[in-house]
Amino acid sequence: MLDRVADSGEDPASHPATLDELLVATASGDREAFGRFYDETAARVFGLVRRVLVDAAQAEEVTQDVFLEAWQTAARFDPARGAAAAWLLTLAHRRAVDRVRSAQASHDRDLKAGLRDLDVPVDEVAEAAEIAVEHERVSGAFAELSAAQRECLALAYYGGCTQSEIAERLGLPLGTVKTRLRDGMIRLRALLGVTT
Repeated sequence: MLDRVADSGEDPASHPATLDELLVATASGDREAFGRFYDETAARVFGLVRRVLVDAAQAEEVTQDVFLEAWQTAARFDPARGAAAAWLLTLAHRRAVDRVRSAQASHDRDLKAGLRDLDVPVDEVAEAAEIAVEHERVSGAFAELSAAQRECLALAYYGGCTQSEIAERLGLPLGTVKTRLRDGMIRLRALLGVTT
């Protein structure tokens, strides 16, 4: 995972020793410090991620992502605000939870797509009868409207005209057309028993 820098022959005592010191050194680009930081924390990070994800392969991927992020964002670590281990484990937990959420969202999308594509048997005779009955109810309610309301609604819904086009076509003020459409829809709802 890491491209380690060859040992320069320096005294190991001159290198940072605590995780905090290793992460601070990593922020300045010290690859050896990062290698030591990785060696000392990888097992804990992997264990945390594995507990959240369960799947070992995904846990390995997320662990690798965590250490890549740690390398890239080590400069954000502030030893005055907390310990390096806590900072790293917080990164790991967030990444693992994000992976779980992503997997759940993907599963939900696949399930919806599968349900949408599922060919559900339909009773076509019952459906046709239901449509015919509903059509008859709407036609009967439509006949109960005033001639002016029927004319405006027919142009709007069957003719696809806008309110302005209806006003122009009928030579009426726009406000009159809007009132006829509104009143006609209110009356239709009442006749059909629609409550919403």
